[in-house]
Amino acid sequence: MNVLFIGDIVGKPGREAVRAFLKPLQDELAIDATIANAENAAGGNGLTKDIAWELYDLGIDFLTMGNHVWDQRTIFNYIDNEPRLIRPANYPLGAPGKGYGYFHKLGRKIGVLNLSGRVFLPSLDDPFSCAIRLINMIRQETPIIIVDFHAEATSEKVAVGWFLDGKVSAVLGTHTHIQTADARILEQGTAYITDVGMTGPLNSVLGVKKEVIINRFLTQLPAKFEIAGGPVQLNAVVLDIDEENGKTRDIKNIQKSTPV
Repeated sequence: MNVLFIGDIVGKPGREAVRAFLKPLQDELAIDATIANAENAAGGNGLTKDIAWELYDLGIDFLTMGNHVWDQRTIFNYIDNEPRLIRPANYPLGAPGKGYGYFHKLGRKIGVLNLSGRVFLPSLDDPFSCAIRLINMIRQETPIIIVDFHAEATSEKVAVGWFLDGKVSAVLGTHTHIQTADARILEQGTAYITDVGMTGPLNSVLGVKKEVIINRFLTQLPAKFEIAGGPVQLNAVVLDIDEENGKTRDIKNIQKSTPV
């Protein structure tokens, strides 16, 4: 089974990149299932129902979120009723939505788990113990489990990767918007990458107009973040997963962009 995971989709440029590149990639790589992180898909902040449906219509099967999950208030009334959308599982009890979910492809059930890191991010529940508790439950349904670990610190991401090695098909880092060069298969068959990267404006600082961010660094003054325009990019990874045991045989980085 070939699973494509798309890194953080940022605003309209990110959705344009999905529109431009997803279908050709699905055909070229014989993709069976597509997952994407969509926590920045609505103007760079959160997700709305309409934009979620736009992404489904473009060919994405399942959406994960992160620390911007609550930025669009309308999601409170939507996330509970959308099985194809999950938020980090280690939010406290009582938060809307779920932290894991399933979807079917090729007659197989695929499990997806979303976690948030705690280093340099809001102090949520422990992602390590949360992961084990939910993975033990998910494995009763399917051996194919994709983990989106939305975290800032590389050490925390690497630690979770090793902690879950052999227990899940993949631990895929999101949040930092820069694709890392460490995609590999760990010792017990779990695919790992520290960050899948960003799908959005190419000539930007993490999706934001570069001039805005540079001026903020120079002056230390607050500034409104504006999504950049111009060429767009899609960052992703493709996983070759054994359908029977859930182990991953190969992981490859994907980088596509429109002409500069």
